[in-house]
Amino acid sequence: MHNTKTTSRGLVLLLAALATLPVIGCGPNYRSLRLQGQKAMIDRAYGSARIFFQQAEDLHPRRADNLHDLGACSVMLARKKFAEGNRAAALRELDEAIGYYNQAIDAHPGHAAAIEGKNVAQKLKGQMDEALATAEWAAKFVGPSARQYIFLAENLEERHDIDGAFLRYRQAVAVEPHNFEAHKRIAEFLLRHGNEEAAVFHLQMAYRINPLDSWVADELAKRGAIPALVSDRPSAGSDKQTSPTSQP
Repeated sequence: MHNTKTTSRGLVLLLAALATLPVIGCGPNYRSLRLQGQKAMIDRAYGSARIFFQQAEDLHPRRADNLHDLGACSVMLARKKFAEGNRAAALRELDEAIGYYNQAIDAHPGHAAAIEGKNVAQKLKGQMDEALATAEWAAKFVGPSARQYIFLAENLEERHDIDGAFLRYRQAVAVEPHNFEAHKRIAEFLLRHGNEEAAVFHLQMAYRINPLDSWVADELAKRGAIPALVSDRPSAGSDKQTSPTSQP
């Protein structure tokens, strides 16, 4: 009888001790936190999304994709604060975003989305020189891309550096000759600056890549310049830029 009481008491004490120990494996893991954060972003619940991503960061620090998403949440919250007229809070959010993007780039120097996000945050904050420097650095050291050159072109055009912008647009189509967006954006630029012949050339290139874009098709139709579709991509010989003979 004594042994039974002793055993029962021992079990009670053991269960009490186990109750004080942390439960292992029952909490959310990194992947589930990421998924919850991404779902919250889709629902535009950026504050909630940031909480999930921060919890994921606590579990596995310095993951570039997660740091990028933290930065993206801060940018979206900054946009909301700007819309509400709360500039000070918006600028704080942008500082947070730039910090997260910097960490993502440190963890993965070629992380294009983080570089682009940092550009956007700097531009929203009014740091135009810093934004241009970031894009120039990425084009030089990470590797050129049409998106980087388009970003540079847009900013140079805003500064009324038309020749510099034209050069960057041309670099965008040169580095990715089958990039629809690059041809469309340089065509828009050329139309804005009165170089219609060169614009039609790039509109036709864009149309051959994506004939379903209504704006490109409409602009060509206005000019009676819709080309025949021999394939869904430009031929190898059409990569060279022969039409833009004069700068806008």
